[in-house]
Amino acid sequence: MPDNTPRTSNEDLTKRLTHARYPRSNSYDVRWTIDNQMGPHALWLLEWLAPALGLDALRPGARVLDLGCGRAMTSVFLAREYDAQVTAADLWVKPDENARRIAEAGFADRVQPVHVEAHDLPFAEGSFDAIVSIDAYQYFGTDDLYLPALTRLLKPGGRIGVVVPALREEPTGTEPPEHLTPWWEPDFWCFHSPDWWRRHWTRSGVVEVEAADWQPDGWRDWLLWCDVVAEESTEEFHVRMARQCAEMLRVDEGRALGFVRLVGRRL
Repeated sequence: MPDNTPRTSNEDLTKRLTHARYPRSNSYDVRWTIDNQMGPHALWLLEWLAPALGLDALRPGARVLDLGCGRAMTSVFLAREYDAQVTAADLWVKPDENARRIAEAGFADRVQPVHVEAHDLPFAEGSFDAIVSIDAYQYFGTDDLYLPALTRLLKPGGRIGVVVPALREEPTGTEPPEHLTPWWEPDFWCFHSPDWWRRHWTRSGVVEVEAADWQPDGWRDWLLWCDVVAEESTEEFHVRMARQCAEMLRVDEGRALGFVRLVGRRL
């Protein structure tokens, strides 16, 4: 069981996690991000996505669907940093729990939590200026029919932006990269290359793909975050998963694993 006593002072932990590429994320309390994480550092990934999504999509008052928001950290970030009106949609986290978190952060007037399944979204066509999904889209978005169904929720010209765990290159055959075999799980087959994602979105016929790129050194950020979560989280499951992920990333050293950023404009 993890020790509930923090092992590192907030000051030292803040220094460790202060990142030159993520100046907005640096202003968030490190314990808050650790306590509410559900995987890779969601605020870092969102901050990487935002410039490619564009200021028009994230202008003040923009209506944004945060799909697969987890514990709503990304939803709070969108409201705080861009003054967006956010629908915080998730299946695994109850909206009452997220509502408390959102209110404590001071954004109850700008973030509305909802409980939804990604294939059953109860929103009208053209409801949103932008759709954002961080470390979630891979679980449902590989379906050839999904993007056309989702983009109906965007106004014409609206943008969808996602960041997903990914593979640098598509594996050939039916076996994972050999060096990753000890850690490979069937779920990892939803990890795809930038080219795969670009083709997948382009052939849908519903968006113009404006970005489909690999994050430089994304694996290093991922590894740093896993190490911190393994050392500092008070949730046994997250400690165990972070340790396993860190082992895998150390062996891989960026050869295969990282993140892809995708942005599409509704046609």
